[in-house]
Amino acid sequence: MATNEVDSKPYRAPAVRSPSIGEMSDMAKALGFNMSPEELTEYQGVVSTFLAGYDQLEDLPEPQLPVKYPRTPGYRPKLEDNPNNAWYWRTDIKGALSGKLTGKRLGIKDSIAVAGVPMMDGSRLLEGYTPEYDATVVARILDEGGHIIGKTACEDLCLSGSSFTNAKHPVTNPYDTTRTSGGSSSGSAALVAKGAIDMALGGDQGGSIRIPASFCGIVGLKPTYGLVPYTGAVSLDQNLDHIGPMASNVYDCALLLEAIAGYDNGLDPRQPPNMDIPMYTTMLTCDLSTIKIGILKEGFEQCNTNVEAKIRHAIQMLQKEGATVDEISVPMHLDGLKIASVVLFEGGYETMFRGFGFSSCFGGHYTTSLQDALARGFKDNPNDISPPLKQLCFIGEHNRRQYHHRYYSKARNLGCVLRQAYDEVLKSCDVFVMPTIKYTAPKLPKEGAGVAEMRNRALNSNVAQFNVTGHPALSINSGFVDGLPVGMMIVGKRFDDAMVLRVAHAYEKLRDSV
Repeated sequence: MATNEVDSKPYRAPAVRSPSIGEMSDMAKALGFNMSPEELTEYQGVVSTFLAGYDQLEDLPEPQLPVKYPRTPGYRPKLEDNPNNAWYWRTDIKGALSGKLTGKRLGIKDSIAVAGVPMMDGSRLLEGYTPEYDATVVARILDEGGHIIGKTACEDLCLSGSSFTNAKHPVTNPYDTTRTSGGSSSGSAALVAKGAIDMALGGDQGGSIRIPASFCGIVGLKPTYGLVPYTGAVSLDQNLDHIGPMASNVYDCALLLEAIAGYDNGLDPRQPPNMDIPMYTTMLTCDLSTIKIGILKEGFEQCNTNVEAKIRHAIQMLQKEGATVDEISVPMHLDGLKIASVVLFEGGYETMFRGFGFSSCFGGHYTTSLQDALARGFKDNPNDISPPLKQLCFIGEHNRRQYHHRYYSKARNLGCVLRQAYDEVLKSCDVFVMPTIKYTAPKLPKEGAGVAEMRNRALNSNVAQFNVTGHPALSINSGFVDGLPVGMMIVGKRFDDAMVLRVAHAYEKLRDSV
């Protein structure tokens, strides 16, 4: 041994690189600090000392969401094997040998992680990312014997009520391929409608389960906020995030909800502890004799007359079967879309493009590999995002710079008032109803369509309100206008999803008996 060898630790690459003087100067200008070169050097020293401690954090093992069942990565289907462009990825993942979902074929919206399977979330920003974890809802589906046969296509980072922003192909409507399937859970709805799967998971921040359910003629439930854990899915704003079931009938929708609902042991701060999850399928009765149904007056304003006629006929069927029906009014419902839009656009910008999927005040499980992938994607490919996302970025950045997101805060405060307004009318009825969307599925935009046209095709007026307030809201097909499905939305008390499903089931039996 050499006698002049010093006792020291071997070199290791730092977890976090210290900023250069040039970077310190740039940060000082951005922060509005006026500092001399000597001050910058002094601050560089204390910052570097603090950052050296990140080596210790780097060495600590990070908790991971569990992966219990084997699987192969699957494959991207050929166009000829991909009806309506509704699949993003095909898989063959089987869970437990028995359970509630044994024999059921499921699709998982591509904003929800399935370990070892590529996840793109409809966007070039995430293309090439493969999560190492199963979202909690995916693990629960597999635990109940579900067979996951693919990831369903969705809109670019899930920001569209239409179905043309997916970075691969537009998702077309099963009833008319020139029209939208609705978004952002576009592939989930189209595949259920085609019969390619029995059930699907959707995500809903502004109507993204109920819009495609309406346009594709299936059942889609946005559950009560917090009823279903969001752990392991891509967030837009943690105050709006919902995961819910989509199926061809109410029973399967209730069955899937049974499998995925419930507390996630503190990993998702959206959830209250000690939730009581009933057996939703056993509560599906056709007895309406004690049920009170409100007709939300404002939900019909500026509605297509043929769509309105279908909804009112559905309500008459419920009334003839014994339900008590009365008109109710929540004037603030008409302000709700703007309230929800401000929360979605400003909150979505901060979450997706400044927090890369998370916010610093989030109290649950962070998927750091997803954060890294989103950050790299936005740094490398910002021009590849869709026109609706670019609109969101301009609005979010402008309101951050000029108004420090005060209108986001105001919208959140007004959301509480809107929630109380719905709660008040729900004291006099069990559920209330209205059109899910006030029109049938519009045409997809043509190549070369302008930004304004794309924006207008994604606007909807009755759905986003309930993302802000958290009430359960379900869309069920109530007939067809010119060959296109029309959805009726049923809204209930928070954490009384069972009543929403019960009324939907009763209507479904009446509808199908005619």
